Amino acid sequence: MNDLPPLDPGADGIEEGKRLIRQGGDGGLSLSERIAERFHRLTWRTPIHTLKLKGRHPLKLLTVADDPFFGDVERGQALLDGELSFRGEALPVGMLGLDKPSFSKSYGEHLHAFAWLRDLSSVTTRQVGAPIAEAIMRQWIAAHGATISEPAWRPDLWGRRILYWTAHAPLILSSTDLVYRSNVLHALARGARHLDRTADKAPAGAPRIAAWCGVVAAGLMIPGGDPRRVFGEAGLIKALAASLTDDGGIVGRSPASLYDAIQLVTMLRGTYAARRMDLPEPVAERLPKMVSALLGVMHGDKALSSWQGSCPQDPELIVQTIEATGARVRPLRQARDWGYQRLSAGNTLVIVDAAPPPVARMVDGGCASTLAFELSDGVSRIVVNCGGARSAVAQVPASLAEGLRTTAAHSTLVLGDSNSTALHADGTLGKGVAEIELSRQESEATSRLEASHNGYVRRFGLVHRRLLALGNDGRDLRGEDMLLPEGRRRRRDPVPFAIRFHLAPDVEIAPTADGQAAFLRLPGQLLWQFRAKGAALTIEESLWINAFGRPIATRQLVLTGEAPPGGASISWAFHRSR
Repeated sequence: MNDLPPLDPGADGIEEGKRLIRQGGDGGLSLSERIAERFHRLTWRTPIHTLKLKGRHPLKLLTVADDPFFGDVERGQALLDGELSFRGEALPVGMLGLDKPSFSKSYGEHLHAFAWLRDLSSVTTRQVGAPIAEAIMRQWIAAHGATISEPAWRPDLWGRRILYWTAHAPLILSSTDLVYRSNVLHALARGARHLDRTADKAPAGAPRIAAWCGVVAAGLMIPGGDPRRVFGEAGLIKALAASLTDDGGIVGRSPASLYDAIQLVTMLRGTYAARRMDLPEPVAERLPKMVSALLGVMHGDKALSSWQGSCPQDPELIVQTIEATGARVRPLRQARDWGYQRLSAGNTLVIVDAAPPPVARMVDGGCASTLAFELSDGVSRIVVNCGGARSAVAQVPASLAEGLRTTAAHSTLVLGDSNSTALHADGTLGKGVAEIELSRQESEATSRLEASHNGYVRRFGLVHRRLLALGNDGRDLRGEDMLLPEGRRRRRDPVPFAIRFHLAPDVEIAPTADGQAAFLRLPGQLLWQFRAKGAALTIEESLWINAFGRPIATRQLVLTGEAPPGGASISWAFHRSR
């Protein structure tokens, strides 16, 4: 890492001022991207589009792509034992019930995407794995091979399916049954034609990127596919512009979704490599920015922070993914569009949600987490968010999963026992935080971040402002939460508040005798102290969704009090004493 080029101090800087909620899906396009988009529109009105929809079905693939990622060993072993498992659900390989599914939505997406092929190929040989893959493939072809149906024919699932089928073709096309092989290849051709028409209908973000990656992969792997490839490249460039922020983040603001998008683009690059071709430059130049943004929300344990329904993910797979991209970049510290701020000093990291929640139409299951933060010391997490609203195992009740989306499930202030942004029963977000005021200052002594949001103004006439200051030695994080009157609505009665600091499961807590502080013991004999002023401190139960989607019992520090109509100020600090 020492031979990285020096950072431009203004490259990821942020000016003081307001950061409005993202209203549109399309980001600014470079010249090459505008040309590609123009070509994309033209292909719908020229013989090129007609050409790629006609012709004989392929009798074989041109080559086999390389999947650069290792699968989940536990899930792979389950397949060898005759079960397809995912996030706590498991069904016998021979009895998946694809015609009358009884499995959850997330299990179905894993099954229909054929992502399990990666798991299987990571634990066995083709000779052993092919009969298992073929058994599942025969069921899928019988239920969905010739008939368009939801969710199996959803554009994003077809895109993923084409990537996995072409990368793991030896597992699904080793059979000597010519009728079976023909059925698989016919299904692939039908799916590619379906994607030509529907890829742009997928929601912006990882789903749309997946759909267009499938179009391009089909153009690369199916004989006579060059017109489709060119068409797909133009669509993919446009999809990336609509799905990614200028600083490399993803519109839904979920680290897990960005991680998914990075894997998709890197996997597509392997498909190009199989044809001895390179990614189009507008696509390739996006990848380093995406990796930098992902690194910006990564803790010292090499796993992700928990935002917008994400859980930390397996750190070994994250490291493997970053290495596979080949990108040599630094973590993004200040992301005005991606929306996360990263403060670091010594071994201490602070990651802050300093942006409005994602636009409702761009995310399913968004979270009301504005101004929450996470804190870590080296590989040890201290303050976390509960996380996992969309990553938890099947055993987590739906009501609890929805509760993980609330403001109270994040390490921030909750006013009037309500969410800073409304959460709807259908998974979408309602009214609340519409803008952020943000300023950041760096000095020799501290990194100082001050931000406020207007999510409580309409209901309570109060703005929440949070100040965070990290000392340059990493030993002190000082904070202040302020409630300031604003707007026409002024309450006469005090409003109750709670400031929550959810703690990592490995943190041991010992409250002090005066009830205003607590000692926090971390693994490795690290000792931190928490102290607050202006509110009563209690210790309550909490939970955290770990890297594998499982809920882990933990505790939280809670500061409670009442804010009078004129507002309130509560100060607190974390200090490392050893």
